[in-house]
Amino acid sequence: MDLGRRTSAFDAALAASSPSIGSMTPLAHEAAHLDARALDAARLRSRIALFVGVAFGSTGHIAAVTVAAIVGQDLLGSATLAGLPGATVVLGAAAGAIYLSGIMARRGRRLGLTVGYILAVLGALIATLAIVTRSFPILVVGTFLIGFGNSSNNLSRYAAADMVPSKRRPVAIGLVVWAATIGGIVGPWLVPLAKDLAPKLNLPPLAGPYLVPVVFVAIAAALSFLLLRPDPFALADESAKHDESPDLKVPIRTILMRPIVLTAIAALVGGQATMTLIMTMTPLHLTANGHGLEVVGLVISGHVAGMFALAPLSGWITQRAGAVGTIFLGSAVLIGSSLLAAIAPPQRDELLFVALFLLGWGWNLGFVAGSSLLSSGVSLAERARVQGAADAVIWSTSALASVGSGLVVAAAGYTMLGLLGVGIVAGPALLLFSRRQAISPGTPS
Repeated sequence: MDLGRRTSAFDAALAASSPSIGSMTPLAHEAAHLDARALDAARLRSRIALFVGVAFGSTGHIAAVTVAAIVGQDLLGSATLAGLPGATVVLGAAAGAIYLSGIMARRGRRLGLTVGYILAVLGALIATLAIVTRSFPILVVGTFLIGFGNSSNNLSRYAAADMVPSKRRPVAIGLVVWAATIGGIVGPWLVPLAKDLAPKLNLPPLAGPYLVPVVFVAIAAALSFLLLRPDPFALADESAKHDESPDLKVPIRTILMRPIVLTAIAALVGGQATMTLIMTMTPLHLTANGHGLEVVGLVISGHVAGMFALAPLSGWITQRAGAVGTIFLGSAVLIGSSLLAAIAPPQRDELLFVALFLLGWGWNLGFVAGSSLLSSGVSLAERARVQGAADAVIWSTSALASVGSGLVVAAAGYTMLGLLGVGIVAGPALLLFSRRQAISPGTPS
């Protein structure tokens, strides 16, 4: 793959597009008539809309992911490729991050988020059709598009960050990430209800769970389209606007090599890879050692709680200690949790619960702090491109780690998985330590 040619094509497409966020002119007029009080009210309304949108969007997404492997096995008749629908959801999130960020760079956050949610609704309808017609290839197409909704969920955190002063940016990101906790709780709970409802609609039972994203993600799309007015770009806080003249012709690979940007992405990718690597194989590790599904559910619930429920705390810590310090803290938590997972006796499910909870929280610390650091390293006009590219790398890494975790366990066992996680976290931490002087002390976080 010629990465240079691909990034050049992406840059060229953004530079040639109109209207351009580069000058901010097409969107600035949306908020030009607002006085200070009205501007604050519009920002608050938009942040609430983003929070509620992520809550609805993540509910639909989690419901779809919960049954992806089950549906795959049902259509194929074996478990060999049953994990493919789940993998294509992640790949869809990676592709969506690039595609939607391109829309945002041209037309603003509102349209980009709305398009992502609409494509996810379309994907859920296609997945429903696949179950009715019992077509596995159609299911893969549907799950790929469902991933675009998760792209909108994740890119929402950056839209919220732009609308607050730089010192409050980590907390704004943490609150939007926390909204996904609602989806993590409500989504799986709706799956059996939707499964029971499906026959009443003359649909196969397994088609029911895909009706959840049809409804909930459609609500997220409507909220984004109707309530994100003026566009979050137009409502950006003054601290989000750098003095330099933005230029969409600057190659994205040049921006990515800036010390702050490179460090932030390394921290985000390292945390995502470690978390996915260990989390993916833990249920199999538990069942292979005699634990029932109730134990698996408890451990994974603890992990999800660590990933999302403590996001406001992670934002507060980042605001107080700075993004760099919080990334170091997150790295330490990830290393400790990886080691605990590696050395915990398989019979001690309570130790694995603690390890997976800390694994989720370590990821969350790095995710919130890394996202804040990434926003501080680029101008407002550059953010959509860079943030989309960063999320694409994150979710591509997640897909590779998900596949690679099985290979590692098959070759060397679950203990090696935890030790490998330590090494993956240590790399970005060392990069951050070596570049700490290159990161401007005047950056917001």
